[in-house]
Amino acid sequence: MRNVVILGAGTAGTMLANRLRRSLDHDAWHVVVVDRDDDHVYQPGLLEVVFGHREPGQLVRPRGAQLADGVNVITGEIDLVDTEGHRVHLADGRRLPYDQLVVASGTSPRPEETPGMAGRLWGRTVHEFYTLDGARALRDALADFRAGRLVVHVTEMPIKCPVAPLEFALLAEARMRELHVRDDVDITYVTPLSGAFTRPVASERLGHLLAERRIDVEPDFVVERVDEDASALVSYDERTVPFDLLVTVPLNMGADFVARSGLGDDLNYVPVDPQTFLARGHDDIWAIGDASDIPASKAGSVAHFSVDVFVPNFVDHVEGRPMSHSFDGHANCFVESGDGKALLIDFNYDVEPLPGRYPVPVVGPMSLLEESRVNHLGKQSFPWIYWNVLLPGRPIPLPSAMSMAGKHASEETP
Repeated sequence: MRNVVILGAGTAGTMLANRLRRSLDHDAWHVVVVDRDDDHVYQPGLLEVVFGHREPGQLVRPRGAQLADGVNVITGEIDLVDTEGHRVHLADGRRLPYDQLVVASGTSPRPEETPGMAGRLWGRTVHEFYTLDGARALRDALADFRAGRLVVHVTEMPIKCPVAPLEFALLAEARMRELHVRDDVDITYVTPLSGAFTRPVASERLGHLLAERRIDVEPDFVVERVDEDASALVSYDERTVPFDLLVTVPLNMGADFVARSGLGDDLNYVPVDPQTFLARGHDDIWAIGDASDIPASKAGSVAHFSVDVFVPNFVDHVEGRPMSHSFDGHANCFVESGDGKALLIDFNYDVEPLPGRYPVPVVGPMSLLEESRVNHLGKQSFPWIYWNVLLPGRPIPLPSAMSMAGKHASEETP
């Protein structure tokens, strides 16, 4: 028997394990999944916790229950990967041999990497919402916030779900209007990028959202430290942004065992071929989801579309055939914009977000680069799809490659 060992049972790792279990010969392959705990968190729901629309417990289910019968689930902390010995070393001393290894260990916020961020203000006036504990704490802080300077900040790209901080800013603005305190709250969106929307078409069509809602943008802001005494962000070019409540997206990094194993880049992401996910310099190691360095969004949709390409490529590879599929970086993301509406964007490595209808041309029912109630309802229905269709690896009628059908492209669009 041969072993394919998947390190991580998050969105990408779970979908992949279930699909490989069905696609590989059960008499020839064991599918093994390793993770540190048994809590699978529905991460798109964390902002709903922040705004009181969902309880934290509603987002968590047992990892093992999401995996198909026959998948061997191992709970333990990963120490390192011995690439020469083809073994995974766990912190408790166990050794797991592999014939093929898939790194699906995701990414996580590292506030300690920015001086002052994880200091005495952390959890009081400095918060994040990418973890359950962070979402709970921010929910409580936001409940009491009625006046002052609310700053939404991105430390550095890439980050998990790159539209989430913008989504938070829009939802927070809507919440302040609902509470009739909007005039008492200044909201600033601080980004290391050139603007909130960096692609031309998206900027042209969506830039008005922030202006109309009086959300200031501080672009090209590369944070050097958090000044705890002044309650301010300080950039390397010595600009300062004071805050009463800072909602930050800390530096995101891959798992530490990736670095210890010599498999990662400076941020602990595994360099891979962006079309096939095979790790550079290896023929038995892969990375998928947020753990890889592909130049696509670190988002659940990318994990889903990646798995569609990964599985046939993996089967081709282990059976000695050239890999037959190529990933184009396809991603789509909902952006809740408040007032019961949401945006939807759809793009890939080469094509920026464009207006149009999705998933069916003309019919939609969802609109691209445009606020709508239907888009909001689409996102609200997603938890059921996630737990019952995506994670089990059941087919859905959406192609993994991005389609231009239904999109309105300008002559300048590649």
